[in-house]
Amino acid sequence: MKKQLHREAIMAIKPYVPGKPVEEVERELGITDVIKLASNENPLGPSPAAIETLQKTAAKVYLYPDGNCYYLKEALAEHTGFAADSIIVGNGSDEIIELIAKTFINPGEEAVVADPTFSEYDFAVKLMGGKTVFVPLKDQTHDLEGMLAAVTEKTKLIFICNPNNPTGTIVKREAVEELLSRLPGHVIAVFDEAYYEYVEDADYPQTVDYVREGHNVIVLRTFSKIYGLAGLRVGYGISRPDIIALLHRVKEPFNVNLPAQAAAIDALKDKGHLEKSRAVNAKGRDYLYGELEKRGLYYQPTNANFIWMDVKADSQQVFAKLLRRGVIVRTGDIFGAPSMLRVTIGTPEENKRFIAALDEVLKEEGVLHNG
Repeated sequence: MKKQLHREAIMAIKPYVPGKPVEEVERELGITDVIKLASNENPLGPSPAAIETLQKTAAKVYLYPDGNCYYLKEALAEHTGFAADSIIVGNGSDEIIELIAKTFINPGEEAVVADPTFSEYDFAVKLMGGKTVFVPLKDQTHDLEGMLAAVTEKTKLIFICNPNNPTGTIVKREAVEELLSRLPGHVIAVFDEAYYEYVEDADYPQTVDYVREGHNVIVLRTFSKIYGLAGLRVGYGISRPDIIALLHRVKEPFNVNLPAQAAAIDALKDKGHLEKSRAVNAKGRDYLYGELEKRGLYYQPTNANFIWMDVKADSQQVFAKLLRRGVIVRTGDIFGAPSMLRVTIGTPEENKRFIAALDEVLKEEGVLHNG
């Protein structure tokens, strides 16, 4: 009998399918002027200062980067108020999620995750031969009571995407504090705050305070969303120094490239670009709310830079027809919601183009009617 080459655990993994890139759509369909509203990128792009830094550092790419990300950590320390030994920098938050699973999940151990949410948590846990325990959302939001009830002696991690991807909802301070007060000491709560900078709700929990209080908490943030550096892959985590030291044991030595480190520092400094990005997002959000309401389409109010909406039709069909009109969105079927779309809030021009294309498609689908 031939011996199996692969690890059995990887057969439980469902490969991640990213949003289609613009170049692929233009190549496949033979069209131009495609807009991408699928991956929650900042439509304004990065800070001009970050772009200038990228240009300056291009000549240095023959050198290995600083494996410790010293200067970026110093900038993050100033930004967050945490010492450098409480910070880990990763090749996007995705890598840190994987490092967390590598550090804490033994085969057969469990992580509690909402459903639907960001699929990378499930991927990382199953990669280590662990088991993902899914708890359905309640009113489109993490059901923290349900997630707490799912914790067992085998549970090592609980992942909370806040705001949640794809729904844009948040769990609030009181519910989080109740969770942490009852969470057993063998479980680490991971708060993925990729969209942190977009949140306006005063009841949004400042989870870094729980790190300061000594809880088993890891907070993840990223430069891929509001900072506009998705193509460079830079994320960071904040936790107690002892937890960060464990994560560093499984980190690759040169995981964040040299230009990315330099650009992230300047992106962090540019408060004006951050505020402009917030303002464009808020204006676009309100415009899209109004247009969807006019058409009688349900949407989930968002705390992020995307909107989760019901198009009352097969999202794959709608996606394909929007694609032919040069508009890339994200289908809901990958999140178990076949009539939903997740649409990134774009520039005013992109938002108007999306609505115009959506009108055409939903009229073809019989959801909207002329006049």
